[in-house]
Amino acid sequence: MGIEIERKFLVTGEGWRAAAHAVIPMAQGYINDMGALDRGDQNASVRVRIEGDVAALNLKSRTLGRSRQEFEYPIPLDDARALLALCVGGLIDKRRHLVHHEGLLWEVDEFLGENAGLVVAEVELDDPDQPVPLPPWAGKDVTDQARYYNVALASHPYTRWQKGDGGD
Repeated sequence: MGIEIERKFLVTGEGWRAAAHAVIPMAQGYINDMGALDRGDQNASVRVRIEGDVAALNLKSRTLGRSRQEFEYPIPLDDARALLALCVGGLIDKRRHLVHHEGLLWEVDEFLGENAGLVVAEVELDDPDQPVPLPPWAGKDVTDQARYYNVALASHPYTRWQKGDGGD
């Protein structure tokens, strides 16, 4: 069984750009939506992702927080394109920038399309309590806030957030 342990932060400023050593275009969608997860109708999100010229199917437990079950399987690119057409909600379009900071690899996701304006940094860890040396551009910790999960952004994009619904 795969376990993903990660922390998620809002990004402040542009300082991360100069440190990025790679940029990967990504398109992803979900076979289910946040509503099914919130209601308890389903216990995992089912994601299809095209990352550059490779594709994967991913299942992730609906648990909030630093540790979640995660399973990922490579699939043919043509299958991924067909599955994206079956996804509910909107598609996520983003550019992932890879940044090393004090021995950790940070994934800075710059969202495009209906989530334009949102920049979130994730760092995968070996242990939920592992200390995380924060880069100067890492802002508010949003690890436990479901609205920043990609499955939520597909159903309720950042550009549609309004004051009072949790938008920053």
